[in-house]
Amino acid sequence: MATIGLVVLGPVLTIATFLILGPLDQGAASTSLRMILLADFVYVLLVAALVLQRIVALISARRAKSAGSRLHLRLTGVFAILALLPTVTVAIFAALTVNIGLEGWFSDRVRQVVGTSLEAAQAYEGEHRRDLTVDVEALAAHINQTGKTTFFITDADIRQVLTSGQTQIQRGLREAYVIDGTGEIRARGDRSYLFDFEKPTPEQIELASSEGVQIIEDWANNEFRALVRLDAFADRFLYVSRAVDGELLSLLDDTQETAQFYQQLESERGRVLFEFGLIYLGFAVILILAAIWLGLWFAERLSRPVGRLTGAAQRVGAGDLDVQVVEEEGDDEIAMLGRYFNQMTRQLKGQRDTLLKTNHQIERRRRLFDSVLGSVTSGVVGLDADGRVTFVNRSAERLLDWNEDQQLLSLSVTVPEFSALFERLQQGGLQTVQDEIKVSRGGRLENLLVRMAPRFNEDGQLEGYVVAFDDVSDLVAAQRMAAWGDVARRIAHEIKNPLTPIQLSAERIKRKFSRHLDPVEAESLEQLTEVIVRQTNDLRRIVDEFSKFARMPEPERRPESLTQLIRDAILLQQSGQPDVEIITDLIEDPLLAELDSTMIHQALTNLLKNAGEAIESYVNSKDLKKYHGVIQVSSEIEGHSAILRIADNGIGLPEDRTRLFEPYVTTRSEGTGLGLPIVKKIIEEHGGTLSLENAPVFNPDDSDAHMGAMAVIRISLSETLDKAAE
Repeated sequence: MATIGLVVLGPVLTIATFLILGPLDQGAASTSLRMILLADFVYVLLVAALVLQRIVALISARRAKSAGSRLHLRLTGVFAILALLPTVTVAIFAALTVNIGLEGWFSDRVRQVVGTSLEAAQAYEGEHRRDLTVDVEALAAHINQTGKTTFFITDADIRQVLTSGQTQIQRGLREAYVIDGTGEIRARGDRSYLFDFEKPTPEQIELASSEGVQIIEDWANNEFRALVRLDAFADRFLYVSRAVDGELLSLLDDTQETAQFYQQLESERGRVLFEFGLIYLGFAVILILAAIWLGLWFAERLSRPVGRLTGAAQRVGAGDLDVQVVEEEGDDEIAMLGRYFNQMTRQLKGQRDTLLKTNHQIERRRRLFDSVLGSVTSGVVGLDADGRVTFVNRSAERLLDWNEDQQLLSLSVTVPEFSALFERLQQGGLQTVQDEIKVSRGGRLENLLVRMAPRFNEDGQLEGYVVAFDDVSDLVAAQRMAAWGDVARRIAHEIKNPLTPIQLSAERIKRKFSRHLDPVEAESLEQLTEVIVRQTNDLRRIVDEFSKFARMPEPERRPESLTQLIRDAILLQQSGQPDVEIITDLIEDPLLAELDSTMIHQALTNLLKNAGEAIESYVNSKDLKKYHGVIQVSSEIEGHSAILRIADNGIGLPEDRTRLFEPYVTTRSEGTGLGLPIVKKIIEEHGGTLSLENAPVFNPDDSDAHMGAMAVIRISLSETLDKAAE
């Protein structure tokens, strides 16, 4: 509706402008003409802006290769050409016609008639002006003469002089007044009435006083008036009027104006022709723009449905099935195509929603399955029918040090330790197999309890295999520790009791028989008995160590500063190991905990001693003459627990580091293998934990840089520290 209204408004404005310029003849200065021309100008700008905007949008759409842009551009071009051709043709014809018409208007005959009329009008007006000037000057001279000859004259005397002088004027004066400088009447002549008096303006009085006679034309009252100063009197003016033929003067005035207008038109003939062409061009622009706008609108009406269908088809191809095109009214092919397209997209969307719902259910079940498998502590690996890895949960990734590059590889390649058990499952046709397998990953040896089983589909055909395993290293270590504890108790019970009688018997044999033997045999007997006593003492020491490991005394707990205990242990080891540098990074907090200071001090001292001995073992194994051994001790608070770390740059840890906590397992030839088990037992008796890890490299730039060992102790802090922290 807006488009149709805008197109219809163009001819309406054209007709209105023609009426004001032509039949109504409002004139160039009329308000209505200015308003209609302003409306024309605004209309042209509005339509031009809309057309330009549409053209720019059309070109942009064509450059972007949007759907329907090519058809739209072609239709617009055709409509624009159809609008331009007739308009340009009519414009050329109109310019020629106007030029020929103007040649007839400005002929010599018309110019001569207009000139003669103008001269007659000017002669008539000049004659009246001259006669009135002569008469008023004669009457003024008569009054001035009387005023000069009379010593004292009043306004009444002036009135008599004015009346007598008025009758002497041959052509007659309609009215005669004597006024002052303010325009007030001081005397009036015969038949000069107040109601006919037209008061002169102050400007006219001023001009009469300075320049002389002033002729005032009053076409409305059909009279000429003259104003002149009376020099014989102070502040007095003669003011007279004469009746004229108003219709004749108006006609002559119109003739004069017409002549002036004709001369103006003749002098501005080129400009008039230009303005006419400009007005016509404006009307042509209005019509052209309106026609182009209508063509654009009609072209869009034709190309819009096609473009919408093309764009919607592109969106459907990209996966957007919610798109719907506007269904045009009617029963033509384009309207039917839109309806069929919307019906097609609705059907496709329904089918896709069904598929998505099914996929969401499958995905939900898969996420539940992955969540369950990811949450269990056991490692789970899924295999296909050919034995290639297809699934690995988080626990399996952690236990096997898995990376994504190993996906879809054979199990025998990714985990060679499982290959023998997997071959037994494949070849034996068993439902499940199980075995304990040792796996070395990341410098650690782990004991894994591995179970394997095949999986079948609904038809009973083999789909793949499931491998599940648990890290039983701690369980095995705990079993060994329990076994060693039982052995230690039996040794302490079975061996320690006979040791004292054996030692006493050997000493009695020495004392009783040595005096009955010759000196040589007595000396041999003494040496043999000393060997028995010495070995007995060694056995007693070993039994005491086993007893201490098997029957650790209950710790006597009291609030102690863990920071102070570690400082004391460091001070003791610095004096015992002068060649090793001990670097401390301890927090200022005292780290209060319920501890047995003697047992914890023994454990810390043992760990620092082991760190120094590990450095010594590394120096001996590498046969180094000069080596800078370093032990780093640090502490921190994590939650409600204190963390102590004792790291060294010694020989490091073996792969099967869990066995270091077993009795008589040591990496040193001089060690007894009971130090770490006792330390672990002390820490566990205090509710803490002890673990062995690889120490960070202290000097990465050093050519001999390597990873040593690090003991990590975690002990719970007492409530006193918690309250202080709060």
